[in-house]
Amino acid sequence: MDGTFPPTANAMRRALRRARDGVALDAAEAAVLLQARGEDLLDLCRSAARVRDAGLEAAGRPGVITYSKSVFIPLTRLCRDKCHYCTFATVPGKLRRAGQGMFMSPDEVLDVARRGAELGCKEALITLGDKPEDRWPEAREWLDAHGYDDTIAYVRAMSIRILEETGLLPHLNPGVLSWTDFQRLKPVSASMGMMLETTATRLWSEPGGPHHGSPDKEPAVRLRVLEDAGRSSVPFTSGLLIGIGETYEERAESLFALRRISRAYHGIQELILQNFRAKPDTAMRGMPDAELDELVATVAVARHIMGPSACLQAPPNLVDGEYRRLIGAGIDDWGGVSPLTPDHVNPERPWPQIEKLAEQSAAAGFELRERLAVYPEYVRHGEPWLDPRVLPHVRALSDPETGLARPDAVVRGLPWQEPEDLPASYGRTDLHATIDTEGRTGDRRADFEDVYGDWEVLREQVLAQGAPERLAGDLRQALAVAADDPEKLTDDQALALFHADGPALDALCRIADDVRRDAVGDDVTYCVTRNINFTNVCYTGCRFCAFAQRRTDADAYTLSLQQVADRAAQAWEVGATEVCMQGGIHPDLPGTAYFDIARAVKERVPGIHVHAFSPMEVVNGATRTGLSIREWLQEAKDAGLDTIPGTAAEILDDEVRWVLTKGKLPAATWVEVVTTAHELGIRSSSTMMYGHVDTPAHWLGHLRLLAGIQRRTGGFTEFVTLPFIHTNAPVYLAGIARPGPTARDNRAVVAMARLLLHPHIPNIQTSWVKLGAEGAAEMLRSGANDLGGTLMEETISRMAGSAYGSYKSVRDLQAIAEAAGRPHRQRTTTYGEVPAERRAAALASDGHLPELLPVLD
Repeated sequence: MDGTFPPTANAMRRALRRARDGVALDAAEAAVLLQARGEDLLDLCRSAARVRDAGLEAAGRPGVITYSKSVFIPLTRLCRDKCHYCTFATVPGKLRRAGQGMFMSPDEVLDVARRGAELGCKEALITLGDKPEDRWPEAREWLDAHGYDDTIAYVRAMSIRILEETGLLPHLNPGVLSWTDFQRLKPVSASMGMMLETTATRLWSEPGGPHHGSPDKEPAVRLRVLEDAGRSSVPFTSGLLIGIGETYEERAESLFALRRISRAYHGIQELILQNFRAKPDTAMRGMPDAELDELVATVAVARHIMGPSACLQAPPNLVDGEYRRLIGAGIDDWGGVSPLTPDHVNPERPWPQIEKLAEQSAAAGFELRERLAVYPEYVRHGEPWLDPRVLPHVRALSDPETGLARPDAVVRGLPWQEPEDLPASYGRTDLHATIDTEGRTGDRRADFEDVYGDWEVLREQVLAQGAPERLAGDLRQALAVAADDPEKLTDDQALALFHADGPALDALCRIADDVRRDAVGDDVTYCVTRNINFTNVCYTGCRFCAFAQRRTDADAYTLSLQQVADRAAQAWEVGATEVCMQGGIHPDLPGTAYFDIARAVKERVPGIHVHAFSPMEVVNGATRTGLSIREWLQEAKDAGLDTIPGTAAEILDDEVRWVLTKGKLPAATWVEVVTTAHELGIRSSSTMMYGHVDTPAHWLGHLRLLAGIQRRTGGFTEFVTLPFIHTNAPVYLAGIARPGPTARDNRAVVAMARLLLHPHIPNIQTSWVKLGAEGAAEMLRSGANDLGGTLMEETISRMAGSAYGSYKSVRDLQAIAEAAGRPHRQRTTTYGEVPAERRAAALASDGHLPELLPVLD
């Protein structure tokens, strides 16, 4: 705490009074209170305890302090980081000399877990070093020899065996995880964790700092992990390590960073406040321990900052028996306590006996109760916090009323398994037809207030970004460059053109139309296709999506494989060359179901083109099957997948993306999926949804990124403009998004897409679904050359509130082209010629489906 000046008496009195009065503290006041000692500290603890007690009362467990009965499984002690206080991490030579392997073997893991189950433990705390294979060749060799692609794959495999063979619930601490890692591990664990430790970047960046030389200890990286956990609806444990050289101000800033993420996602299930204890044989062995008063003050301030609903713990084995001081400061949990294994991170500090904790808790007026690795609120809530594959294991050990551990629960292994097929068909399976006649049941799903995260935090975030500014620029010069060579447009010129209006906008659209004519000619193309959205059950939490429903919502539905195949056969009968298939991320959907869907369609209609599975679905399938994205795409291609839709893109800028979506894949992962598909010969469309919380600068970045991908892979067949439909979109209903793009925006986006993607992506598609016939015709005069497809049934945009119907006949699309003064031509998915037989079938039926719809069991 060098350089920190003690607060004045007035500052302390003011901060204590605000704490007593329940007024929100700011970071400066928190830094003052962290220095409370003596009577001031007692005053602070009393108000913190009142906050804690109010939270326990509201949670339905007044006067209860919890703990988890666990075993500690150090899967590997190898790590790529070099933290200066750590005795957990070691080197391969020391492991060999001790007769140990680079990783615990499966037999060793299961032996510990079985013995723990025999003693009534219910949590398997799996901890390990960060990405050891990146630093130690011996770790890479061990993984290769045992058939694992990486450490995360081994963690996943061991978690499944623990669930199946012992019944313990895995709580995973593998260090820094990516968004994709969370998708891989969530189906095999009850909860996960990673200590933030501190947001003080200097302790990582400066030589001599405790985290210097440790890539995974950069605060920005660890904060991103906490946010990805929240986006993935993972019950997550985090916390601070105090006394490692941070100032009081930095400690306060760390607590506020944790509060921000907790408020945004509601996913931080507990905070651990841990005091530094120096250990021999470490670089920080000479550092003084964090004093007990430091810890007590930090707990009390954390309680005030995090509020009554937060769960706070302090490790009981690090406080030399001073349990009652921690209770008085506002903790409500003792963490994991093991009757079997030591604390491998602090091996010199044995766990207290559970009976001792119960006695000390009772002396402070509290009952000690056992919880599970996942906290009661998440147990009671179930999905989306607990994966359906793990939920039976949690329910076998939990009290359905309290969510705490059931005292009489028998800890035994239960099957962990992926579903073998699509869930049985159920729900409103005629929604694709009745959305036009009966409409939707309500304007929002039943869990509107919690599935999307905290709306107020999101609103503050958007307001902080500010409204898009209309830029001044030399429009005349920019238009001249666009007309001469669009590839030479600078970013500043492109932004000026994105803001064009009036005569300048008319001139921009004329230039774009001329570029279109030179690139692809005058033909307006269209595809005879059918949308098959096989389920709308989804818990991803996309805030713009009105299609996704919970299983129990009135508008929810899921189709069977036979129903999907029947729909494809009907489409073929009326001249379709393509089926476009996408669905919600159904929690019961196995990763192999996508293969089954493609195979079922191809077996029924061998000649139809299967355009299916967005990048989000690809990642979902890959993580559920344990395959890499490349392996999964290859298997899907072998099953009959021809191309993929480039949807799930929205805006490929994570600043905007994390406003629009809670749990969807990051922009970098979207890029990885489409580029991998292109490398495998699976072409894709590309898309942009605009007109919500975005700005022209985001549009420009998105289009530049797509052009760059196309230059590398050549895999995009087209670019599709998707105006935001606001009517039933959650982010609009919450008062955050704009009510969609203006007519000016639509013309500017289409024209600039034509110019900025030229000559790399020659086909620019407009959406009649979102703009209607007149709007689509206007876009054809502004640089677009394609109308998309007949669709035959369209549910996603109609659920969002589109007023332009759910299908268009062939003649309807031809009429739009004629209204724009252009000839028309049917195309295939990849813009090839359509066989005469298909053209004749489409014209004979006019692309209309027969009256036998809907297909029902």
